[in-house]
Formats: sequence, structure tokens, C-alpha cells
Amino acid sequence: MTEAGVEFANVSYTLPGQGNLPGRSLLRNVSLRLEAGTTTALLGRSGSGKTTLLRMVNGLVWPTLGDVLVYENTVSRSKLELLRRSIGYVIQEAGLFPHMTVERNAGLALELAGRPKPEIAKRAAEVLGLAGLDFEEFRGRYPRQLSGGQRQRVGLARALATDPAILLMDEPFGALDPMTRAEMQTMLRELLERVRKTVLLVTHDLDEALYLANRVVFLEQGEVVADVLASEVLTSSSVHVKHYVSAVHRKVYS
Repeated sequence: MTEAGVEFANVSYTLPGQGNLPGRSLLRNVSLRLEAGTTTALLGRSGSGKTTLLRMVNGLVWPTLGDVLVYENTVSRSKLELLRRSIGYVIQEAGLFPHMTVERNAGLALELAGRPKPEIAKRAAEVLGLAGLDFEEFRGRYPRQLSGGQRQRVGLARALATDPAILLMDEPFGALDPMTRAEMQTMLRELLERVRKTVLLVTHDLDEALYLANRVVFLEQGEVVADVLASEVLTSSSVHVKHYVSAVHRKVYS
């Protein structure tokens, strides 16, 4: 059996209750095994539990029940500082520090780890290149001097700086226009073919999931309702998958 990069073992999550009112359940009995080196997309309505599940991987959310394992190590028993260095995290608005240059943003994780400045500069140049930005051209710029797509490239470079085994991506291209989003998807697909990370991607975009992922997991009201190879989504017999596909790929009649 192929090694698991990430595993969710009967994971549930319930918000704390208030007074006599019970807490709301966000995830229920989720069991998933993400093979190392593959990309898995999570699809579902807003509030279906996608981001909550993703944030459990790096210990930003703790399961109420069940366990999350990263390369067979239980997250709840891991040293979070070391765990998070092995995980890259990319969010929708890039989350760059506005007072830092592109070079410093890209190498920040290495700076916080106390690595030597020459090593940080070398690695920043490498990861910015992987993300499609010329180091000498962009190293001294600030986030305000970049386009939305360029900021996301810097955010991706920063996530790759420590050479993490796992990459978490939460709607990374959701704020971009369609043309820029398509360019970023192409860049990311080519990059992932080169670096072979274990990727968990949260998205609302079905076509993005099909283009980037090996596998698509559909969530509804905190439960996994379908788990399908990306190549089989459009022909799946699952009612839940069919409903999602028909909502996205609507026919227009004249």
C-alpha cells in the first residue's frame, strides 16, 4: 500500500455549546487517506467543513473526536513548531506582510527558523523562480507594488521555502480574475509535477479541482458524501456528484 501523507481517522468536530445549548457539529466521522505525493481537492457548499478539515492538518483546529495523522505521526502528539515547518500553507489573499519586501516575505519561514542569511537568499531565489517570478526583478518590491497574481505567487513561494512535504491550499486563487486564475492554475499544475508534494486543496471551483487534483472529495453538512477520482467525476453515478456538476455546468437554452 502507498504511504499516506495525511490521514483523517473518524474525525468529528463540534463547536463549544453556549449555556444549555449544544454546540453545532461541523464535521462528522470523516475518514480519508491521502496518498503521499498526490493532490486531493475538497469540494462542497460554504459551511460544509472543508476549511475546518484542512486546518486540522497543521493543528489550527483540534478534532473533538478521532485523529489526524501526518506521515503516520498523530498531530495532537506532535511538536507544532516542527510539524508546521513540514507543511506549507497558502490562503486566498496570500497573507503577505506589507512592510516586507518580496524577498523577505518569501524567506520568512527560514528567517524565523534562524537559518543563515545567505541560505535564506538562495532559497528565496529558488522558490520565487519555481513560482514564476524573477528574483532580481521582484526581490526588492513590496506587496503593494504587485498584481494579485504576483502576490499569490509570492505566497506560494513562501509556502515552499522550507521544502515542506505537505501543501495546504485554501481557495488560493479565489480572489483572482478568470484569466489570472487560469494562468495560476497552469503554473501550479506544472510546479506540482516537478516537486511532488502531498496537496490538500479547498476550492469551490469544480473545473479547478478537476484540472489540479488526482482525487475529489465532496463534503456536505460535515460528512463525506462522495470520494471520486478526478478523471471519473463527470461520469460519476453519485447523486451528490451529479448535483454539484449540474449546478456548475448548467445548460443555457435560447
